[in-house]
Amino acid sequence: MTHTPERPVPSRTTKWNHGLRREALAATILAEIFHGTLAAGQRLVAQDLAERYGVSQTPIREALIALAALGTIDLLPNRGAIVRRVGKCEVREVCQVRRILECEAVRLACGKMTAELLDEIGDAIRQIRTRCEHPSEDLVRIALVVDSRLHDEIAAACGNELLAREIGRLKLLFRAFRDGSWKRMATLNDYSRLAIEADEHMRILDALKANDAAGATDAMARHIESGERYWIGVTYDRTTVTETSSPEKRDTR
Repeated sequence: MTHTPERPVPSRTTKWNHGLRREALAATILAEIFHGTLAAGQRLVAQDLAERYGVSQTPIREALIALAALGTIDLLPNRGAIVRRVGKCEVREVCQVRRILECEAVRLACGKMTAELLDEIGDAIRQIRTRCEHPSEDLVRIALVVDSRLHDEIAAACGNELLAREIGRLKLLFRAFRDGSWKRMATLNDYSRLAIEADEHMRILDALKANDAAGATDAMARHIESGERYWIGVTYDRTTVTETSSPEKRDTR
């Protein structure tokens, strides 16, 4: 949730440190795919990308392999890497997988996160909510950090290392959708999602503080479904945020 990606999209003159992590490079390429700089069907040449980002071809190849595993590019024999189209269907599928993983993570995390940590995150969310009447680019950046931290802390506390690793692997996709959506909405000066998301986060946090596993799972499911509607609305339907998030429980059976 920010109008700029977590890692800025570089120009062709940007020079990267040769120690750049594969994940950061993959995130940069992914951001260019979602922003349309790298178009569906476009062939990605490792040498060209290496020159573009000022790194060797080895981390480029590693990043392309990681993106292929996420389904955003195809690695074809004798053709190299081809950018795949990412449409509504792909966004929905990603969100379905995210809902399954993160709902289980928050259920398992209940009772395992310290009161101090939950209070710290809660204070940050309340500060965001208070400032929503006068939003700014700085507030969006703060909300991005808080959003990432809440989800990361839940994954870290779930006690299932495989589940946490899978969430960590896929969050590159989740956050690319999130950041791309905010970038589009910022052009319309529409920050109404800030308040909606802050309220959703507080419901997750309140359930965690109450050690209410069912309530936390329900709140997380609502949050992810709300994000899915938002991402699709602003990215493909070009709509603004008009939804509100209801605190009533949903049937998750």
